[in-house]
Amino acid sequence: MQDSIQTDFTNSEQMIVEPLDPQKLQKFIIDGLEEDIRTGDHTSLACIPTESRTKSKLLVKDSGVIAGIDVAKAIFAYVDPSHTFTSKVEDGAPVDFGDIAFEVECNAQAMLRAERLVLNTMQRLSGIATLSNRFSFEVEDLPVTILDTRKTTPLLRFLEKWAVRLGGCANYRDGLYDRFMIKDNHIDACGGITQAIERVQEYNKENNLGLKLTVEVRNLVELREVMEVGKVDRIMLDNFELPLLKEAVISVNNKFETEASGGVNINTVRNIAKTGVNYVSVGALTHSAQSMDMSLKVIKD
Repeated sequence: MQDSIQTDFTNSEQMIVEPLDPQKLQKFIIDGLEEDIRTGDHTSLACIPTESRTKSKLLVKDSGVIAGIDVAKAIFAYVDPSHTFTSKVEDGAPVDFGDIAFEVECNAQAMLRAERLVLNTMQRLSGIATLSNRFSFEVEDLPVTILDTRKTTPLLRFLEKWAVRLGGCANYRDGLYDRFMIKDNHIDACGGITQAIERVQEYNKENNLGLKLTVEVRNLVELREVMEVGKVDRIMLDNFELPLLKEAVISVNNKFETEASGGVNINTVRNIAKTGVNYVSVGALTHSAQSMDMSLKVIKD
């Protein structure tokens, strides 16, 4: 798939992307370091003097969109409050092989404690931002929004969805708690589309939630039933072939928001978007992104 997509990355720096939640980020850093260090970085403790300081650089070894500079800065601030961090690029900026993303001067043992957490996080997030940027590029001239999904790495969702935004795409719901989404399993377990919609909206009203509702349909018969019932905000057209997808969008006629989903990839997203759907949800943004290659190297005098 990588060979068939464009490599001239759009600059997403102009996009306004909300900063990361500092409490979530702090918890991530603490837990990430604990996973790696436990009783100590014994190699560094054994061979590097406690007072030694070093200057290092983050070397980019691939082309794409960088993500995680702010995370790295927070990690180094945690392991060594006396550090000096100098960004060379900003999160969301396009980078090429050989670019230096940042330089950091800090305690040498602290740098080595932080190294793997910084690299693992930035490589993963930059891969997501890069793939998101490629999808965004494919439809940039069309009136459609590319959405991510809940197919994220457990406990890393807030970071991965941030990377999606940096790449130029948008977030769907953050979890099960912030939007109703009636999918095939809900419909089958509930006994039908009409019953599911009625029960969800009754629950929504009883609990004064005010949440929006998306309902998934698998064919034109289910689509017609949803349109007869109403009471939804968006209709998700799941795994529709292009001719049927276009017919469905025409049938809805902007009475509800429309969303295409199911097996979307970089080679199909544009044709899907050209059917006139308002949204295209792409699980691949987070579950199939290839990590960007980079390394953290000590700068020798």
